[in-house]
Amino acid sequence: MRNTVFAFGVGIIAAGAAFAADVPRIVALGDSLTAGYGLPASDGFVPQLQAWLDANGAVAQVVNAGVSGDTTAGGAARLAWSLDGGAQALIVNLGGNDMLRGLDPSVARANLTQILDGARAQGLPVLLVGMIAPGNYGVAYKAQFDAIYPDLAAQFGVLLVPAFFAPIAGADGGIDLAFMQSDGIHPDAGGVARIVEAMGPKVLELLELTK
Repeated sequence: MRNTVFAFGVGIIAAGAAFAADVPRIVALGDSLTAGYGLPASDGFVPQLQAWLDANGAVAQVVNAGVSGDTTAGGAARLAWSLDGGAQALIVNLGGNDMLRGLDPSVARANLTQILDGARAQGLPVLLVGMIAPGNYGVAYKAQFDAIYPDLAAQFGVLLVPAFFAPIAGADGGIDLAFMQSDGIHPDAGGVARIVEAMGPKVLELLELTK
């Protein structure tokens, strides 16, 4: 996965110019799944979520703070400047790269705790998006990793989407590759649409918490 910090920064500036100052800003902090890796600009997670909110009459600006290849450590390191332009809510979708690299789940938990602490310090409501480790990582690793998201959601009292990929799961419980790009890691435009459709109501709940 390629690092796209420059593009991410330009995206925030461009998006900011298109919305009035009093429109609630939801910062989507994440990795390539948030950044829209491998997709045309209009088909990524953030543009599709923005379109879903618009279609459902919600007034909000979703800011793309996704950086391809980022881990929870990277997200924690850039939280402050990701929120620098002002934010009323935060979506956190990180941990997939920690898992792919087989990093210790306790490290991901600590980094996500740091992010949630930072959001709490600013009084921001949060939607935490979970990841589920596949079985080939071993029973112990999977149990430790999968527990991170529900545990932290309960600890911090934040909203939770238990599993990002759940809306495109196949009959066997694994991800349906019909909704994935050729790399088998990132959803295609149709997969993103399903994910956004399922997550949208939770984002509306998040928006209610900004009022």
